[in-house]
Amino acid sequence: MPRKKDETCCSSMDAGYGNYRVESILDVDTKGQVLLPKDIRERAGIHAGEKLALVSFTRKGKICCLYLFKVDELAEKVKEILGPMTQETAGRGERRYED
Repeated sequence: MPRKKDETCCSSMDAGYGNYRVESILDVDTKGQVLLPKDIRERAGIHAGEKLALVSFTRKGKICCLYLFKVDELAEKVKEILGPMTQETAGRGERRYED
């Protein structure tokens, strides 16, 4: 079933859809690098030079989960979440303070 035009791949995860599974076991080399297997890169549409965001989930002060997102997909998700909040704040005339 095709996605809606404004729906990113990961947005359906919020609604309880999708399918989590172990795709591969990765080794970390002495430099701390990992290699994404070719079949995973192809299925995910990840190309050389593409940017990925590494997002962590922390529980009890320790990172327990790591997620990789395509930067474009993550940027769309952030806009989707922050856009309405930004408009609401602007509508109330609140001032922005910068460090």
